[in-house]
Amino acid sequence: MTKIIVVANQKGGVGKTTTVANLGSALHAMKKRVLLIDLDPQAALTATYGLDPYNLPRSVYSLLINETASLARILRPAGRDTMAIAPASVDLAAAELHLINAERRAYRLLDAIESNRIPFDFMLIDTPPSLGLLTLNGLVAATHVIVPVQCHYLAMRGVRALMETIWRVKRRLNPQLRLLGLLPTMYDPNSQHAAEVVRELRQVFGKKVFDVIIKNSVEFAEAPVLNQSLIDYDPQHEGAIAYRRLAEVIASHE
Repeated sequence: MTKIIVVANQKGGVGKTTTVANLGSALHAMKKRVLLIDLDPQAALTATYGLDPYNLPRSVYSLLINETASLARILRPAGRDTMAIAPASVDLAAAELHLINAERRAYRLLDAIESNRIPFDFMLIDTPPSLGLLTLNGLVAATHVIVPVQCHYLAMRGVRALMETIWRVKRRLNPQLRLLGLLPTMYDPNSQHAAEVVRELRQVFGKKVFDVIIKNSVEFAEAPVLNQSLIDYDPQHEGAIAYRRLAEVIASHE
């Protein structure tokens, strides 16, 4: 069964795109068939793989707006034979406006995934920094959620609201949705404040906080310039090692 993992947090700059790109690369290195889906109008994931979001004839926008659009037709290679990306175009910024009065507006991505015949072991969904219709489509389509949490007090404040949203989606729209875990990101090992944030996360959410912690590093920003994830750019970097550990945890999760 395909695991469909949405990476969500309404706060920007917490490592959603970084997590999707590096987790995808790590799972692919484990011989898994991986699809990356870019639901963010900023299209950072799309740009990471060398695609121009201003010049895409077909994209995720097509899936959400056109009920007859095919997921298979918009897929592009993500640098490997068994890893692909469903890219975002700049048009995606207007998708929520077009979907306001549409039928099954929260199920458009799910419908496209269910009609797809290309086999994947994992689908990883990147989402925008909001809890609007795009993120809702990701939550409704997914089997699991990962929540990256920047190790900063202000970033942590919105986590409870996101948890409530996930619970409402599970109760009303997607009963199979499960929280895979909260992922501490952008961790500064020299900061007592960061350590306190991680401690509080564990006190509140217990075992739902991954043991893996993603430390802050400029290399995470350097790798996409070369159209790569950090795992491809510098496999021995501690950030790459951390994402490989995360991939092992997720691949073994039932």
